[in-house]
Amino acid sequence: MDRRKFIHTGVAGLAGLTIIGSDLSCGIPSGSVDKVKLGKSGLRVSRIAMGTGTVGYGKASNQTRLGMEKFVNLAHHAYEKGITFYDMADGYGSQPFVGEAIKTLPRDKITLMTKIWTQPDGSENMGNVRETIDRCRKEANTDYFDILLMHCIMQGDWHKTRRHYMDAFSRAKQDGLVRAVGVSCHNIDALAEAAVNPWVDVVLARVNPFGTHMDAPPETVKEILRKAKENGKGVTGMKIFGEGKHISENEREQSINFVVTQGNVHCVTLGLESESQLDDAVERVMRNIKG
Repeated sequence: MDRRKFIHTGVAGLAGLTIIGSDLSCGIPSGSVDKVKLGKSGLRVSRIAMGTGTVGYGKASNQTRLGMEKFVNLAHHAYEKGITFYDMADGYGSQPFVGEAIKTLPRDKITLMTKIWTQPDGSENMGNVRETIDRCRKEANTDYFDILLMHCIMQGDWHKTRRHYMDAFSRAKQDGLVRAVGVSCHNIDALAEAAVNPWVDVVLARVNPFGTHMDAPPETVKEILRKAKENGKGVTGMKIFGEGKHISENEREQSINFVVTQGNVHCVTLGLESESQLDDAVERVMRNIKG
């Protein structure tokens, strides 16, 4: 992907942008993102989550490749801009990085979401799920996760094949280790099931106006996400810029406008890699919400 090009050239002039004024509704500070109710999950989250999985694989991502010091500085800059929602995954290797960043942040003011890889058969030989959750909690320096998702689900019958994981997630929720559970979807049938399944509190879905790296055309995804919201699911949008394929000035504006005003999401997770990108995203999201 061309995200590195965006880092070096796409935001070169963003530092001089005029940040939004202080006349927004909800009384939020100038240049800050607001908070929203995440469906019926019982959570109130920042409208933007700091994603940590750009080009994420093999326990690493572009965010972790920044190094610990730069990552922590970026996470703290996000917090100063009102982004109090941190999106992690075991597979990204980002939990220890977020864990370091939140050492100086009030735990009750932030939202931590992570994702655990699951196997289609959901069999016991895939390992002890509670042990995995406990390890992830330790890495992230937290007693509990606000949101725990099954990562990258690509089968419509996940509610049958992953019962082992679902039961373990539910037990963790009952024991206070997790506040909300759900699914990160990479398939339209998986998304359609998540929109109606009563086990699901939170859905993470790919959505952008270009249909790039999505599970179906935008209008189809929008309709499913509308049903998910009607069913009380908290809906978080991802792949807003199509995995970095739509990062020109006009495309960024088009994507954010579409997703936050028409996409039937409560919030979005953005894999930002610099303070300039983060500031630009906050400005665009809040300006488009204001209308």
